[in-house]
Amino acid sequence: MKNLVRKILSAIINAYDGLFNWWESLPVQRWKANLLVAAFLVSLCVIEAARQNLLPGFLQNIPTNHFYAVNIAFNLLLTLEVLSLIFILPGSVANAMGKQFEILSLILLRQSFKEFVHFTEPIEWTQVATFVPVMLSDALGAVLVFGLLRLFYTLQKHRPITLDAAELANFVTTKKLIALFLLIIFAAIAAYDAWRWLTGGATYQFFEVFYTVLIFSDILLVLISLRYNSTYSVVFRNSGFAVATVLIRLALTAPPFYNVGLGVAAAILSLGLAYIYNNFSLYPPPSEVKNLIIKADGETSSDKK
Repeated sequence: MKNLVRKILSAIINAYDGLFNWWESLPVQRWKANLLVAAFLVSLCVIEAARQNLLPGFLQNIPTNHFYAVNIAFNLLLTLEVLSLIFILPGSVANAMGKQFEILSLILLRQSFKEFVHFTEPIEWTQVATFVPVMLSDALGAVLVFGLLRLFYTLQKHRPITLDAAELANFVTTKKLIALFLLIIFAAIAAYDAWRWLTGGATYQFFEVFYTVLIFSDILLVLISLRYNSTYSVVFRNSGFAVATVLIRLALTAPPFYNVGLGVAAAILSLGLAYIYNNFSLYPPPSEVKNLIIKADGETSSDKK
């Protein structure tokens, strides 16, 4: 039975490694860029056709504002970034947290562009004036998160959670299983949302739903990490990152101005966690370990006497 379980786990891990290598390969990177360009250009053409009443009757709900093409391109870009987040989860916890802030900054930029869909073409200042504060708030918030993220990556030291090679391999294997599970959930949510859109039903906020799932996966990883290292600094940092994920999730549905405040607060929280964590010792220093061994040997000798 144990051999069967090992074989199944090995097959699953091999599948993950194959998907990861394919996703990060140079041809796929170019394919993703080409897909974004094609989606943007096709969207512009379809919108222009809708403006000229050239589309068949069942496509009459296509928007006629060209800025919707920008929204579509950004949504697709965010979808690809979320997939990248799933694939890097088995690696560094800090890198995965950083990826979440990358996605948040892009979402804030998308929010700025989304305001344009309310304007007629050509754009006139009388239409734009009331939306400018919100657009500036989202754009400046994205820049602030971008800058804080640069500091966050600079602070990373990427220390292993355990010095035992076998335990570290088991922990990475567990994270790969969780990543594959998230990939399945991501595909299911995307497929269901697409089906609702195609059948004329009301769609839901895809990224908000997925981030809710991500919160539970972060908490699960915190609990699993206790098996390999229950040091206070590790537990606190990982739990703090889970709180940052919750703040990001709240930022996605918060009203204007509050969303930026929550996003920046999450970035500052993670930055503080990274800085303080680096000043904690993950393992006792060698001299302390030696002293503990000598002390234990001395107590054993005295007990024998």
